[in-house]
Amino acid sequence: MKLHRNLVFAVIDALNLTFNEGEYADKVIQKVLKIDKRWGARDRGFIAETTYEMVRYKRLYAEIAEIKAPYNRQDLFRMWAVWAVLKGIKLPDWKQIEPTPERRIKGKFDELSKIRKFKEAVPDWIDELCVKALGEKLWSAEITALNKQAEVILRTNTLKTTKEKLRKALLDEGIVTEPIKGYPLALRLPERANVFVTDSFKKGYFEVQDASSQLVAEFLDVKPGQRVVDTCAGAGGKSLHLAALMENKGQLIAMDIYGSKLKELKRRARRDGAHNIDPREIDSTKVFKKLYGSADRVLIDAPCTGLGVIRRNPDTKWKLQPEFVDKIVKVQHDIIRSYSKIVKPGGKMVYATCSILPKENNDQVASFLASEEGSDFTLVKEKKIYASKDGFDGFYMALLEKANK
Repeated sequence: MKLHRNLVFAVIDALNLTFNEGEYADKVIQKVLKIDKRWGARDRGFIAETTYEMVRYKRLYAEIAEIKAPYNRQDLFRMWAVWAVLKGIKLPDWKQIEPTPERRIKGKFDELSKIRKFKEAVPDWIDELCVKALGEKLWSAEITALNKQAEVILRTNTLKTTKEKLRKALLDEGIVTEPIKGYPLALRLPERANVFVTDSFKKGYFEVQDASSQLVAEFLDVKPGQRVVDTCAGAGGKSLHLAALMENKGQLIAMDIYGSKLKELKRRARRDGAHNIDPREIDSTKVFKKLYGSADRVLIDAPCTGLGVIRRNPDTKWKLQPEFVDKIVKVQHDIIRSYSKIVKPGGKMVYATCSILPKENNDQVASFLASEEGSDFTLVKEKKIYASKDGFDGFYMALLEKANK
């Protein structure tokens, strides 16, 4: 493999911004890829994939390189050299690359690979938390699966096309896709490609959405003509899916505390032809209190630790702090009690997270059902999704029904 200096330097720049400046890896990569417009798909792929892999295994590579944060530029080159040696890539004769003891690197790798927190590159506290929550066997399998590169999964926008027509349209544009059994609207890309430049994307034929995430809207059992409230809509991935399931009939109120995210939802809704979405910024409690007792369906896609989607956001492992877990559990506790009041008698609600921790998931639902606010609700069904078992992001969803009285 021939290494180009400007590509490796771009990786080092990206690592510096992610590790030392605290920026998010996905935003960093978008920024770095704009440095040179002459880079082709292979060049861009090298920068993105190398950066993600080094973020993913930061603890392992740093331990082998014998460096500690904060990392100066020479440290980052040492870490990159470890990555290259372990990939079997011949190191270039550049002044930035120190003489590298390849045998010692491989020996250290073999030694550290016997210890999960190094092999899978997780902080001690996350390792301990997840072992306690899931058990040794499940956590070991799960973190291995979560360290794999996430696949590109598309969700067909049925407001504009069918899955079969979408496959053909993408094939005409040179992109091969495969259906996924058990996921009615999903298509998988066997080979990565930039789907955002396709005409099919510009025409709103699909959204990029993990297969697990696609199950959440389905779980809510919406019908055309209903009033549906998506309480934590964000940029609207699930709102857009709900609009399609509602066939643009009825009212879909998409709420969020961040107005900037709702602006992105509006833009996406225009592209997708989703006309029944009513975005509302939660700038006071009045916004949701006046909806109490009025909705046929309510989705609470609650803020969470994101431990189920580490494949997509590998820097979560390094940015997450122990105190945040307790803080977000309290936020979830309050959200489910407040937003559940929006459900009308006989209506249904889904509580969902992209976490694998029981304290954010089934424990949270059990606590709600035992509370005064949850006394009129019953648990209809729940689903726990693990990357190690299903092959997609880790998720939790619970469908609850409110008594008709």
